[in-house]
Amino acid sequence: MQYNSKVTLCDDGKYRWIYEINLFKNPMFYFLVLKIFLAIFLVGFVLSSVFDYLNWGAQKVVENLPFFGYCLLGIIAITALGYIIYAAIMGGKYTVEFEMDQNGFVHRQTSAQAKKAKKIGKTAMLGGAAAGNLGAISTGIAAQRTEMYTDFAMVKKVKALPSRNLIKVSEGLEHNQIYAQREDFDFVLNFILSHCANIKE
Repeated sequence: MQYNSKVTLCDDGKYRWIYEINLFKNPMFYFLVLKIFLAIFLVGFVLSSVFDYLNWGAQKVVENLPFFGYCLLGIIAITALGYIIYAAIMGGKYTVEFEMDQNGFVHRQTSAQAKKAKKIGKTAMLGGAAAGNLGAISTGIAAQRTEMYTDFAMVKKVKALPSRNLIKVSEGLEHNQIYAQREDFDFVLNFILSHCANIKE
């Protein structure tokens, strides 16, 4: 099946197109990975602070703040370096194929990029497991997911970000996103909205 950048209605009744994201100009994956690490850091910080407070008082919590500050800076720096390496391996681009019909849409990395992403994911997951790093394991698992389907009947929220050519779609705990060129953006957004009967305002 051939894809092009313009949303195209194919003979089987499905709309298909391809979208390419510059990973250096649009570092969405960096922020995604950073959120995972920051969430784990926050849990560790809160648990440690509560333990210190209960055993040694508020002074101990204050004394440990510089340590956690350095940890936070380290997480940001290491995540940024990892993202740069990831972007370089992927050729500086994230290329995704979309298929959309009356029932839902598929967000899928191209086969060549999917193979690279899975290898990176496996490496990160194994490295994280060896180091006992839950953040790296989580990131590795996420990187291996190269295809995601969204059922319009399950969608609860749709958020449009025209300046980024992005439409975010939520099914409760499941989140997906769809990109379209500026000239096709309104069509795709209206198509999604008209087929999602269970959107909650």
